[in-house]
Amino acid sequence: MNYFCAVMRPVKVDDQQLIEGLNQVFRTKGYEGASLNELAEGAGLKKASLYHRFPEGKKQIGLAVLSYSSDWLTNNLYTVLLDRSKGPKERLEIVLQKISELYDEGKETCVLRSLSMEGGMEIFGEKIKSEMKSWIQHFTDFGLEFGLDEKISLKIAKQGLISVQGSLVVSNAMSDNSLFLDTLEEIRKYYMD
Repeated sequence: MNYFCAVMRPVKVDDQQLIEGLNQVFRTKGYEGASLNELAEGAGLKKASLYHRFPEGKKQIGLAVLSYSSDWLTNNLYTVLLDRSKGPKERLEIVLQKISELYDEGKETCVLRSLSMEGGMEIFGEKIKSEMKSWIQHFTDFGLEFGLDEKISLKIAKQGLISVQGSLVVSNAMSDNSLFLDTLEEIRKYYMD
């Protein structure tokens, strides 16, 4: 009996690994720049397997990544902001830490930004806008808990989003993530001062 003739089954890629790999490719390449070969490689799949999981192609993959991103933000930021079993200062610290982890302390790009480049806004614009509105609404509601006036809370929520996104661009361009970390400290001061 020849034991070396056993058929090797392909390694299975779980959904979490799959979507994180796809997310990383879009983060670095953008929507137009990411080829199906790169997406398959990033997901740890053969191109045919990628098509099997996403028969509608790259747009379906982009929507899956955006859905994953939305779920991550909900589970790691918005749920924490709403969790009144902890005090507001503790929640703020947890959320700022999670933002730092999400962007690897400013070394990673935001997938919302990457997918909004080139032709991505035509395809994903409404979903991206919805995610940004959700960020603003949750942080506005959170600011009200600190006793901030609604107008001020809304302004801080918008400025926080702009600052995070802008600092990621500048930090990456200058290879200096301290700019991103400084932004998180500024957000902390918005609420604590």
